[in-house]
Amino acid sequence: MLPILFALAFFTATQDEPKPVNEAELQRVTERGRLLHEYDQAAWHASDALMAAKPPLVEGSITGYIARKTDKGWVVAFGRLDESKSKYLIVHELTQGKMPHEFALKNFDPPQVESKFFPQAVKARETALAEFVANFSGQRRRYNAAVLPAENDEFWVYLLPAATVNGVWPLGADVRYRISADGTKVLAKRQMHRSVIEAKMDELKGNNNKLAARIHTHVITEEPEDSDVFHVLSRKPTAPEIILTKEFVYSVENDGHVKLIGKKKDFKLGP
Repeated sequence: MLPILFALAFFTATQDEPKPVNEAELQRVTERGRLLHEYDQAAWHASDALMAAKPPLVEGSITGYIARKTDKGWVVAFGRLDESKSKYLIVHELTQGKMPHEFALKNFDPPQVESKFFPQAVKARETALAEFVANFSGQRRRYNAAVLPAENDEFWVYLLPAATVNGVWPLGADVRYRISADGTKVLAKRQMHRSVIEAKMDELKGNNNKLAARIHTHVITEEPEDSDVFHVLSRKPTAPEIILTKEFVYSVENDGHVKLIGKKKDFKLGP
């Protein structure tokens, strides 16, 4: 009996040994994080282009915007849901040009009606925001929302703390929701980080005036998050981010690529 008991004990220990995130999932995190950054940039540049154009404003005609990536680039629509919430009424549409920061403006009077993607995306954002506000227990501050398509015509909705000081990028206290295709149900909620870290990139410069990597500890899961990629791509000047989980070490490179470095017990900081 002793050899059998020993074999069973060994098998259990092997099964319980923590495993790092596989390469396929790391690639999915990379792709979602890059899209999240693109969404943020498109919304930013489209908003700037709209403000610069100074179109006539009609009170109540616009309640926000929603963005979508197409084969030709990003389209950002400013408008509102109709009373039935089945249609999105586009008052201003901004389409990305050859350069990421270039957006061409079209004004619609009466508004252009869209019913295939935008109304469901807006409802998905509203559903996520309602759940977030109802269960919020963290630091009171402004948040940005982003909506990305998921599999099965469902949606990812991200709520990320907004920057309030130039040159400081907040990382943390962020949430990702998976919302149903009709935009009305929360299918899953993922708290990506808990507390907020205010990243001041100038503080990373060493004696040679070059940027080193930032490091943060991830305590919720053993996985890097989409927003880790978003923050590396958003911050200026750029620098990689080292992520320490309980068992493993990952890095997000300057281009947003997430990779496994190794086990935390083998990781050494510095020379």
